[in-house]
Amino acid sequence: MSKIYNYCAFYVSEPFSESSLGANATKDFCHYNMLKAWKGLDSTFPFNNAHDTTYNVRDNSDWESTLKPRLRERLRNSKNIVLFLSENTSNSRALREEIDYGINTLELPIIVIYPDLKSKDDLLNSTKNLNDTVKSLWDKLPVFRDSKSKVPVLHVPMNKEAIQLALNDPDLRVGAGTKPSNYFYSS
Repeated sequence: MSKIYNYCAFYVSEPFSESSLGANATKDFCHYNMLKAWKGLDSTFPFNNAHDTTYNVRDNSDWESTLKPRLRERLRNSKNIVLFLSENTSNSRALREEIDYGINTLELPIIVIYPDLKSKDDLLNSTKNLNDTVKSLWDKLPVFRDSKSKVPVLHVPMNKEAIQLALNDPDLRVGAGTKPSNYFYSS
């Protein structure tokens, strides 16, 4: 399978069931659904969902024999990870596994979407560097904070145009040769 997919990583409370009403109350999951909706409304929207590459699993499935191998298979099919990082994000087992395996084993570039931030300027401080609000969110997911220096990381707000630009960015694909660093689109 070619690496054309975007793997979405987001926090959901555990146990998780996509069909339950509780899932839709998990804000990071709702933002993931927004990407799917944009794709549904416009087939040219550049989101190719890696979660569609394997069959779904039930939240009562065994972690080691079913859930973890399925996450890893989807990650291996992916060209990058789209990480939703918000005030609601928690350091769950699944999210730690996705980011750890994606960065430290597969060296997948990361596109971080900050749902609490709406414009490119919301990401930056007065010296046009990533601001403390952004940096403090990294602490919500220590494996990301501690491993992100190994891969290119593009930081974008929850803005359709910025996300579309990021998803189309050829430098944010595994094997593109982009230097590991923090990147953002300046205004």
